Amino acid sequence: MELRQLEYFIAVCEELHFTRAAEKLGMTQPSLSQQIGLLEHEMGMKLFDRIGRRIAIAEPGIILLEHAYRVFHEIEQAKAAISELHGLERGSLKVGALLTAVNTILPPTLIDFHRKYPSIEIAVSGMRTDDIKAALLHNAIDIGVVYLPVEHPDLETIPLWKEELVLAMSIHHPLAGQPAVPLAVLNQTAAILLPPTYFLRQYVDKLCQKEGFLPDPAIELTTLESILMMVKRGVGVTILAKSYLHSLQQSDLCIAQIDHPAMEMEIGIVYRRNKHLCSASREFIDMLKQSKEN
Repeated sequence: MELRQLEYFIAVCEELHFTRAAEKLGMTQPSLSQQIGLLEHEMGMKLFDRIGRRIAIAEPGIILLEHAYRVFHEIEQAKAAISELHGLERGSLKVGALLTAVNTILPPTLIDFHRKYPSIEIAVSGMRTDDIKAALLHNAIDIGVVYLPVEHPDLETIPLWKEELVLAMSIHHPLAGQPAVPLAVLNQTAAILLPPTYFLRQYVDKLCQKEGFLPDPAIELTTLESILMMVKRGVGVTILAKSYLHSLQQSDLCIAQIDHPAMEMEIGIVYRRNKHLCSASREFIDMLKQSKEN
């Protein structure tokens, strides 16, 4: 068994499609199928169930996938430990963060970190909380900035601060100018919200359920930019983080406090519990915590 075969195997598991996996790996589909066939021959069992044009991971494949992730995790651990010999003179840092955090929380820390350690390459990706969690478990990123709580036996979290959520609307909306509105407004006027797969939407739904209703948005959109475009055009209202809306400085938007005792979410750092945190990761976490205190 070779590491590249495990890499091919993981790609097929994640895509559940040989052609897409081959494109992701930069190889031909027949070559990928041949390598998977060799791996299955070595294992002595089929790793995938082929159902027509579709595939599913067979039970032996599920077991191998778990161990394959561990193999690559250990390799990353070794690289991180060796890179410690260079301290913060060189290296890389991969961060997954909420889109709102990318626009509001991270920029000051990113600027300070780059000025202090210009040789460290930083890559920041705007992601959903669930995607950040999966990326950490697959070692695709080093640390994440997410909505808490995030519960998993292999993940550790550090609370940073609580984020107030507010109602955003067009300056021409009937509710514009009111300093505070009840949460039940989502049951009385058109709303533009994120889909239920997003952590923020799940939180809003949970609070609405306590008030005796579930929001029935006029439109669900997956990007904050598209949501705000609809809001500014008077299609409906939305609920987003106050700091994010303030950072935009949009004169055609106004906000109102939501008259609810717990309309806030906690933002924090998440990382793998059993992962060796390199110097860059530790320093970045410390600088984020300091930015919270300041």
